[in-house]
Amino acid sequence: MPQEFDYFAAFSRNVGWVTHDEQVALRGKRVAIAGLGGVGGMHLLTLARLGVGAFTLAEFDDFALVNFNRQCGATMGNIGRPKLEVMIELAREINPELEIRTFPNGVDSTNLDAFLDGVDLYLDGLDFFALTLRQAVFAACERFGIPATTVAPLGMGAALLNFLPGGMTFEDYFGFGDASESEKALRFFLGLAPSRLQMGYLVDPTTIDLPNHRGPSTPMGAALCAGVAGTEAVKILLGRGKVYAAPWGVHFDAYKNCLKRTWRPSGHRNPLSRLALYLTRKRLGLPPP
Repeated sequence: MPQEFDYFAAFSRNVGWVTHDEQVALRGKRVAIAGLGGVGGMHLLTLARLGVGAFTLAEFDDFALVNFNRQCGATMGNIGRPKLEVMIELAREINPELEIRTFPNGVDSTNLDAFLDGVDLYLDGLDFFALTLRQAVFAACERFGIPATTVAPLGMGAALLNFLPGGMTFEDYFGFGDASESEKALRFFLGLAPSRLQMGYLVDPTTIDLPNHRGPSTPMGAALCAGVAGTEAVKILLGRGKVYAAPWGVHFDAYKNCLKRTWRPSGHRNPLSRLALYLTRKRLGLPPP
């Protein structure tokens, strides 16, 4: 016989790491996620299992074979289906009571205010190369006073950056400005994880092609991102635990069994950040910005 859904029974095993009252609080929180691919899709399911009760979701793409190595909704039966539709189905299989607002055409400058309306936390799930859009989303989060978290899958690890109201902004940290897309990609790549732990075991560097928007990925990286983002969500949404915000970052690499806490005071203006940009441009044969 089908069993009737019961919120507190479904998420009772969370209690102990959160209190009963905190579980009630999570039920009333709304998290926005733009992009439901390898990272954003796992963010959604992780937070659904955490008991977060409401989501605002944006995604315009369909599942394809190229997604199979890392995206939890990518299966033979879902090829060609909208990622938004599939991921909502999976999330509602976990919690059929979820309140979900959808943006099936994605987010852009015309709907950012509506996308972030009533949101308690934004989790970045945008494609790595959606750089100008990411810049706009984080700027809007700053304007509305919404905490914004990005966790990047780098090799077999995850790199975390939080941008909290009143703290260093996304723009101050990365310095995108009106730079070219290739320059933004370089600044984002280096700024996410200044320690670059993943580069030591990259067996084919030619697979990282920033100008042509290509790069390798792993399922472990995406899964680790969801675990890190879910943990940050607990701390931010419940207001407890140490939250490292930019210019602080955290990079954990499972392949190297290594954790690095990074610090770039002054963000992109930091001399170490400028030196890394200069050396990487020279190595890749890229022109100055």
